[in-house]
Amino acid sequence: MSLQQDDLDQSSDEREEQIADYLTIHPDFFERHPDALAAIDIPHPTGNAVSLIERQVRTLREQSANYRGQLEELIAVARENDALAKRLHRLTLALIETETFDEVLNTLQDELREQFKADAVEMKLFASEQLDAHAHEAGPALFRDFLKRARPNCGQLEKAQLEYLFGPQAGETGSAALIPLTAPPMAGVLAIGSRDPERFHQGKSVDFLQRLAEVVSAKLQSASSPGV
Repeated sequence: MSLQQDDLDQSSDEREEQIADYLTIHPDFFERHPDALAAIDIPHPTGNAVSLIERQVRTLREQSANYRGQLEELIAVARENDALAKRLHRLTLALIETETFDEVLNTLQDELREQFKADAVEMKLFASEQLDAHAHEAGPALFRDFLKRARPNCGQLEKAQLEYLFGPQAGETGSAALIPLTAPPMAGVLAIGSRDPERFHQGKSVDFLQRLAEVVSAKLQSASSPGV
């Protein structure tokens, strides 16, 4: 609805009278437009005291705003989870086509960098029966406890772990996701690095990473041995 010149020339009292007449003729206006009713304040003359009705309305509005915010957060999370599920499905299909260890690693690097915006992707495998026997060696010593827990982990890694996993890119890696791999007779670590310190923060959910660990571990068992 556009304002005409006649509308602009009307006095405030005249416009208010027209509004009042319209609401009188259309008593169901606020039933058809509940958002308009919720957005306006209707004073209740009570002196300096706040009426119970005003307090109830204020409380209901605050609750409505909170619920709306919570709903928007849930919708955003649901959309993110749906997008992650689609990406994992695509990655799984790509891994099915691989046959050798090198193909598995190359596919992971390509898909995680393209679909998940990873800045670095590395995989380290050890002979599982040698983890305890060679615990003093760099790889097993750095990740032996992590592999025993068999649970993905997110956060900022120790300097020695960063250098072992990412080499020259260690200094650029602000956060990383570590994914344990179990593919007897091998065990290992899949590391996804990001320059963003908050990308893989400690409070991040690892449910998706756990599913990724299961998919990659299963594929490694059927792939050709890398000769570890």
